[in-house]
Amino acid sequence: MTLQRITVNEEDSGQRIDVLASGKTGITRSQIQKLIEKSSLLVNSKSVRQNYRVKTGDIITLTMTEEEASGLIPEPLPLEILYEDKYLVVANKPSGMVVYPAAGHNRGTLMNALLYHCKKLAKTGGPLRPGVVHRLDKDTSGAMVIALDDTAYYNLAEQFKHRTINRRYIALVYGNLKEDSGEIRLKIGRSESDRKKMSTRMKKGKEALTMWRVIERFQNATLIEAKLRTGRTHQIRVHFASIGHPVLGDRSYGKKVEIEVKDKKKIAFPRQMLHAELLGFIHPVRGEYLEFHSPLPEDMEERIRRLRNP
Repeated sequence: MTLQRITVNEEDSGQRIDVLASGKTGITRSQIQKLIEKSSLLVNSKSVRQNYRVKTGDIITLTMTEEEASGLIPEPLPLEILYEDKYLVVANKPSGMVVYPAAGHNRGTLMNALLYHCKKLAKTGGPLRPGVVHRLDKDTSGAMVIALDDTAYYNLAEQFKHRTINRRYIALVYGNLKEDSGEIRLKIGRSESDRKKMSTRMKKGKEALTMWRVIERFQNATLIEAKLRTGRTHQIRVHFASIGHPVLGDRSYGKKVEIEVKDKKKIAFPRQMLHAELLGFIHPVRGEYLEFHSPLPEDMEERIRRLRNP
């Protein structure tokens, strides 16, 4: 039998139990509902209905057979590995690739590719996302670390929890920032009008801090470097949208998918121009500091060239 435990935080409070459990574990919503029906999913040690709305502090436990817990299918997908040893792997995730299976994306994910490449992943982290200690949005590219054993998983999870991970992102944002550098310190929480989105305008939220500096300025756009001091969901996207400079191509926040440049020419941005360029952490077993750089993907490079020479 496999036991998994989830503690509900303020960010996720108010969601349906089946929706939240599916999102946290990677198990399909219909499978979660079956677990609820046979009381294999409990909230605070009690059975609930599938439309139960979770509250902050709720403790969710899922008990599954090995057969129910399995389901990650290895696939021989193209994969760029930046580093690998027997404890962890650092992959360069392309834009357009989902990190782990969920509703509508049961194949073609980074985890499907990693299981095929590595043969073995950590057992901890969820049936369809073993070893995952952080994630990148589907349309965000860049460096990600995944644990290959449980010792590495717990150590890396603690480093993320205590904010000792070094992360640097490169982004193209709309408009021209007034200053050359600065910080955005605004709380982030689940949007009250759309539970799939995050917001800086809600009654409750978690502290979030993004440090940034300008790399290059263009007409109607700015290339910036952003460093995270916290790791909230969609943090960079939400923070820059909240100050009127959304990430270009972001269809959820700001919706600036096209800008006008010289002679009324237009440049389109088919996906959000956000890239995880640097990832640094302490090796969970050897104790040494490791740092990895992911080069800008071609679609971002191409649009930067067009902005420089409109």
